[in-house]
Amino acid sequence: MAQGQGQPILVLPEGTNRILGRDAQRNNILAGKVLAETVRTTLGPKGMDKMLVDGLGDIVVTNDGVTILKEMDIEHPAAKMLVEVAKTQEDEVGDGTTTAVIIAGELLKKSESLLDMDIHPTIIAMGYRQAAEKAQEILEDICIDDVGKDTLVKVAMTAMTGKGTEKARKPLAKLVVDAVQQVAEDGEVETDHIKIEKKEGATVDESALVQGVIIDKERVHPGMPKNLTDAKIALINSPIEVKETEMDAEISITDPTQMQAFIEQEETMVKDMVAKIASSGADVLFAQKGIDDLAQHYLAKEGIMAVRRVKKSDIEKLAKATGATVVSNIDDLAAEDLGSAGEVTEKKISGEDMIFVEKCKEAKAVTLLVRGSTKHIVDEIQRAVEDAIGVVAATVEDGKVVAGGGAPEIEMAKKLKDYADSISGREQLAVTAFAESLEVVPKTLAENAGLDSIDSLVDLRASHESSPYMGLDVFDGKVTDMKEAGVIEPKRVKKQAIQSASEAAEMILRIDDVIASVGGGAPDMDGMDPAAMGGMPPMM
Repeated sequence: MAQGQGQPILVLPEGTNRILGRDAQRNNILAGKVLAETVRTTLGPKGMDKMLVDGLGDIVVTNDGVTILKEMDIEHPAAKMLVEVAKTQEDEVGDGTTTAVIIAGELLKKSESLLDMDIHPTIIAMGYRQAAEKAQEILEDICIDDVGKDTLVKVAMTAMTGKGTEKARKPLAKLVVDAVQQVAEDGEVETDHIKIEKKEGATVDESALVQGVIIDKERVHPGMPKNLTDAKIALINSPIEVKETEMDAEISITDPTQMQAFIEQEETMVKDMVAKIASSGADVLFAQKGIDDLAQHYLAKEGIMAVRRVKKSDIEKLAKATGATVVSNIDDLAAEDLGSAGEVTEKKISGEDMIFVEKCKEAKAVTLLVRGSTKHIVDEIQRAVEDAIGVVAATVEDGKVVAGGGAPEIEMAKKLKDYADSISGREQLAVTAFAESLEVVPKTLAENAGLDSIDSLVDLRASHESSPYMGLDVFDGKVTDMKEAGVIEPKRVKKQAIQSASEAAEMILRIDDVIASVGGGAPDMDGMDPAAMGGMPPMM
């Protein structure tokens, strides 16, 4: 609102919520800190889980950072920006979401002290940017290039530690590495070609890798074969039924014989379709669309196992696994379009029939059958396996890893503090603050393990005078060489976490005016109402 010739001028609609300057920055920083505190207790092998209950009473029990943030009903705009950091981390690497969010939260916390010293937000943002670039250089210097199968297994085990898979970490890690190596082509991994099928009712140890695809469907007709060896597989994405006309049409029948001829004609058309499938040599058929009752009957008579309404993504995986070509027109189906599998079987798993297409030669799509005793356990194991697949794929593509246990963060903090001394101007203070923010990772690992965080940090700093691989072993509370201990993470996890946390903190710092439109469902940001964080009270 402005004053013009004694008359008030309304620029924004009445009721618009507007927060300016230092208040806007304080509120945004507080939102970031609260969000980081929310997920902080889940970090590391001894991190705790969160139970999230939605409006319908559905329960999710997890310590996966991005899952927690997605499930929380977050309204505060600055907090939503940190949720985006976690989502980006998940999409790019598949792990390190909690690390990214707590680093961003700590950067915002440190910036508050700098703002109190009257350092301009732009100067802080510039210092953070310089520090992030230098941190990437330091990370490059301390990464390990030796990446064999043993290293990949260690990477997978590190990603799954503390995620409810403790008992079966090693066998699951081996399954994940085998799956990633199976689908890797020319040094690149398409993780979409690894299907995860989860079923409760068994122990985690019973999880298995299938060289092919599991389809959560059953045969369309009980008269069809249940088990086929050396199967020839046809993939069709059109319906196997009499096509309806695209325009409305009426057929006038004046004689019962005409009706009979009409029915016979439809039957002949379906029969011809099945005959074409059979003549191609196919004995297994996966259809993306429907198969009508008559076609099912004739397919069963021909001894063809058929499955209908298979998801498009599963059809694509079947094509990669079996070498089949997806056909749109049955008339075009030929022997060269068929794929092959050593075995196609219908099995009952946890009370449900599923089709196993396995023993495929040189399968470029595989399935991990994940088992767990209950629904909530198998869901959490699936999340752990997805994280492991992401980090193993990143390691295969990049060929570079770093030590875990907070080792890279301590080394980067140490070298950034030295680098800060070489910078003149107020940016020096921001670089030092960035270095101290990175130490939040080992500090949190220590706190979550019930250790004294100050003693742990002091020991870590001292040990880094001799080796950059010294990290915190949370199980015995001592500083250990993480490279020797086999606690390894992909370089990409750390690189992405630092990059996205830094950019999010810089963006939030540069905001000095928050204008929330009336009726837009915007939170009451004045005083940081807990409801603005989706009902989560500030945990300071």
